[in-house]
Amino acid sequence: MILDFNKMPTLTWANFRGGEKDTVVRMYKDTDNRIMFMKLEPGASIGYHRHEDCSEIMYILQGVASAVYDGVEEELQAGMCGYCPKGHSHGMANKGEEDLVFFSVVSEHGSSGGAQEERSRGQNADEEKKGDTL
Repeated sequence: MILDFNKMPTLTWANFRGGEKDTVVRMYKDTDNRIMFMKLEPGASIGYHRHEDCSEIMYILQGVASAVYDGVEEELQAGMCGYCPKGHSHGMANKGEEDLVFFSVVSEHGSSGGAQEERSRGQNADEEKKGDTL
């Protein structure tokens, strides 16, 4: 299966998870995974949050991220991968001068909430925020 992020609608989430500015995302979503191409402009962030029923892998394509994992700050650069297993917390900020571009996969772990419907395209940002465990 090929996922062409260039053909997916762009969603903009303001202050995602309590972060600063906008998170821009193109996303494929099914019952088990959310596979996302994401961008944070300089000064933007994804707020610190806990993964109760899922895990997340973030692969940095461009820029430098200041990531906090279980309260410890780390730096991620292009070519590096951040991982937040189920039961742990993290957040990420773009403190650089260029866009932070990264690929993220959120995998569900048998939860009854989260991604229960197969939905990959055409949703607005408000729909995507409801029930997301990102």
